[in-house]
This record gives sequence, structure tokens and C-alpha cells, in this order.
Amino acid sequence: MYMSRGSRTAILAVCATVLLATSACGEDQPEEATTQQVRLYGTDGNMLNSYPEALQDRAGLVDGMKGTTPLTPLPDNFKNRLRSVDPKLTDYLYSAEAYDAVLISALAAQLAGSTDPADIAKQIVGVTNNGTSCTTASQCLRLARQGTDIEYRSVSITRAGFTEAGEPATASYATLHFDGQQLNDAKTEFVGAGDEAAASKKKPPKAKRQNGNFPDPNSGAPLVLGGLLPKTGDLAIANPPIAAGAALALKEINAAGGVLGEDVVWIDGDDGTSPTVAKATVASHIDAGVHVIIGAGGSGISAAVLPDVVDAGLILFSPSNTAADLTEADDKGLYFRTAPPDSLQGRALADVILRDGPQKIAIVARADSYGKGLQEVVRAELERAGFGGDRVKLLGYEPGEDAEAAPINFGEGAKQIKQFGADAVLIIGFSESAAVIRALADADVPLAALTSS
Repeated sequence: MYMSRGSRTAILAVCATVLLATSACGEDQPEEATTQQVRLYGTDGNMLNSYPEALQDRAGLVDGMKGTTPLTPLPDNFKNRLRSVDPKLTDYLYSAEAYDAVLISALAAQLAGSTDPADIAKQIVGVTNNGTSCTTASQCLRLARQGTDIEYRSVSITRAGFTEAGEPATASYATLHFDGQQLNDAKTEFVGAGDEAAASKKKPPKAKRQNGNFPDPNSGAPLVLGGLLPKTGDLAIANPPIAAGAALALKEINAAGGVLGEDVVWIDGDDGTSPTVAKATVASHIDAGVHVIIGAGGSGISAAVLPDVVDAGLILFSPSNTAADLTEADDKGLYFRTAPPDSLQGRALADVILRDGPQKIAIVARADSYGKGLQEVVRAELERAGFGGDRVKLLGYEPGEDAEAAPINFGEGAKQIKQFGADAVLIIGFSESAAVIRALADADVPLAALTSS
């Protein structure tokens, strides 16, 4: 067919501008490789405003990172009260759970009419179930002094109370988003989990009525609480809100008249995110006559010290332990937690990841009961959603006793993730897990924060 010179020129122009990338015109052109962005996901141990600090000059790598954490919508009134004890507070993770752990311990002692840990333990589950509803320290303590069975409801305990195992029957989870180096509260979504029917129906021992405002010489008052919180170590980034929650509860309990006629005493203590440090603190608390230990911060630390606490006949009450295996711990009825188990969080976390439509997922976890437990729960949830073993890669790392002295080396793991071709990476850890993100960037894994900048 005859074609004019003008027509040929026009067609060539179209080819040059529209089809150049596909090499459909003229000589073959080398194909340009497409880059698949890799999305980062986190959990309650690293989805904090303080987490980017662990990345130092590479803090921008968290931009776009998403994750879940046990969290209820916190009222402004509660946040303001927290800031009254710590004006510098920027995160609120587990603050409500810490507040509730301290207050429930105080209420249980008041109802028991005793500071004996065995007597207090028998009241703790009942404090949250099947009684007269109350929501504040002053209101609940007044009812408890009258010998009235109570059903405590607060910021972290809303729909149902504790199970027989001494942990929440229901929970609320938040999906958090990093925009730049800060969590964007406007994007936070909340979802409920758990089963209200799992809450205990068992009646606690009959509450003891307090006669007058003076302490009963047989009660053992004052009630002494010992902190076992992550003031140092990998989980120290989560300590400020936990410490603020505990301090606020103590302040409000004593302002309402204390327990058994005396102010509750607090003895500070560090768990160091280290079994060695935590065991030393527990030994010190035992010598000091502590009745209830509030902590530890990490599940693995609680698992390490629980035998020592139980042998001493004390209570261990954690505001932030989530490892599912602690539900079945051999605790002689002396271990409790206000944080929900990861059997609930794993479902919420898998849902967040799947919403983005990934093809291959790598799950990197610190090698302790928290990391390995949550990793397995998420893997099982992904498998239930149709992600077989060929689409999910599991990796772990040893956090070590002192991450600052010997930071983890995840270089080989990062190379494996790149070779696997993951387009989603879930990182289960604390501040030390920043080394995983740095290693991924060093291995030229195309993180979303890098490829979008």
C-alpha cells in the first residue's frame, strides 16, 4: 500500500512518543526493570513515636510503616491526667493497661481485707466481673470498703472482664500508620476482638467490709507494689507511658484514701528487658516485702522471672505481656495481665497486611516467647487466608542481653528476604528491631520509604 511521506512521519512520531518504552518502534531498546516496593509492618513493640530514634540518621525509613497494637480510643481526660504526671509524654501504649493493673491490685486487696498475695489473687478476676459497676478509683474504693462486690470498667477494660486465666476476655486493637517519622493519629483505626462469653462467671470470696478509716492491724497494710518495668533495655522506648499509667493510678488511689486505711507504697524497679536484671529486681522486691509486682514489660522477661515470683508467693501482674503461651503458664494462680494475648492480635495484624494485597510476606521476629509466639499466630492466620509456605518466609534473630554493646547483625537475613522477593515484611521486636530495617536498606531491598522518595 502506498504511504505518503507526511503519513510516514506522523506514524513514526506516534511510535516515538507512545510506544518507545515497549521497543515497538525502530531498533530494540533495553527493558527497564520494574521495582516492587516492599512495605514494612510492625507490632506493639515498635509502633511508637519513639521508635524512629532507634534508626538515628535513617529515621525516615519508617515512613509508610503500618502495624497493630492493643489500644482503645483514649479519652482526652485520661491523656491529660497522664500528662499531669509526665508532661513530656508522646506515646500512650499500655498506659491504660498499667493504670488498670495497679488499680485492680488495690481494689482486690481492699476487697480481701488483706495484703496477703494469696488473698489478693483470689479477688483479682472477680474485681472485673459480676458486681456493681464502677469506673473511677474513688468510686470503686468506696464500694470495696463497704464490702460490695464490684465490676470494674475503665479505659482498657470496656466490654468484658477477665477470663479464669486472669487476662482480658475482649480487646481493642488499633491500626497505626507512620507518616514521615511520626504516627498519624488521624489514620488510626480501631477494631474489637475476643469473646465476651469467655469472661469468668465464678464468684470471688465474700468481700470484707472495712470498719472505720483506720487500718486493721491484721490486714498487713500498707499494700506494697513493686515496679518491674523496662526502664532500660530494648523495650525502654515503651516505658514512659507504662510508668505514667502506674504513677497516675497510685496518685489517684492514695488521693481517694488509699487501701485498708493507708497509702499504697510503690517501690521502683527495672526489668532491663533482660532476665538477669529482672531476676535481681525481683529478689530485691522479695527482700523489701513487696506484695504485688507490676510487670514485667516483655513477655519473655515475665516468663523468666515467674518461677521466682511464684516460689516467693507473690503476684506478678503485667500491663504489657501479650505472648499467648503465658495463658497456660504454671503460675499457681498468681500471674495476671491487662494486655490481651497475641492469639487476638495476630488476627488483626494479618488482616492489616492482607488488605494491601501482598504476594510474598516475610515475618522477622526476635527469638523469645513474644516474638516467636506472635510470628506463629500471624503465620497461621495467613495460611488460613490461603498463603501457603511458598509465599511466607519466617526469620528470627537473637536480641542479646545488651543490644547497645552487641547490636544484632541481620545482613544475611536481609539478603534472604531480597532473594525471596517479599513485597511485605513484618518486623516483630522492640527498639533493637531497627537493625532489621537498616539491614534491609543496606541490602538494597526497595523499601516503600526509599522508592517513594
